[in-house]
Amino acid sequence: MTTDTVHPNDTVHPIDTEHLFVRGLRDCRDDMINEAEAAGRPLPANLSRPWAIMRSSDVPEAKAYITMSWVHPTDESVFWVHEHEHDYDEVLTWTGSNPDDPEDLGAELYMEIEGERHIITTSGSVYVPAGTKHCPLGFNRVDRPFRFMAIALSGDGNYLSEGERGEV
Repeated sequence: MTTDTVHPNDTVHPIDTEHLFVRGLRDCRDDMINEAEAAGRPLPANLSRPWAIMRSSDVPEAKAYITMSWVHPTDESVFWVHEHEHDYDEVLTWTGSNPDDPEDLGAELYMEIEGERHIITTSGSVYVPAGTKHCPLGFNRVDRPFRFMAIALSGDGNYLSEGERGEV
């Protein structure tokens, strides 16, 4: 019977895992075809650029595409994302910036799913199944900065489908 015990005199060869890390945020506005410049409109003044946190172009093994944007205060109503659907599941999250009350979003968002409007005032998320029409998405007001994330469960680490990337 053999064991996998490492003895003090054995040489251990570490596995190179550095390629699994993304260090620094990457501008991914060209992938966000339903918002801002890619949709023919300027980026709303109260939004940061969309930043890729994880995607297959940075980590080839990645099976999800994760983006993040900071949403800054505004008293004005702001339209952000057009109605669209994906051929993969997606999770959208919004997280307030008040460390003393993490549930307090500090904003009022609106979002439609299959034409039903939802008003959001607390930190949270929504699971959007593949083929589900979602958005428009926007803000009625933003009192404090908060973080918005989109997690595309695409299975190949891309936000755009093969057809949208011109790979069909």
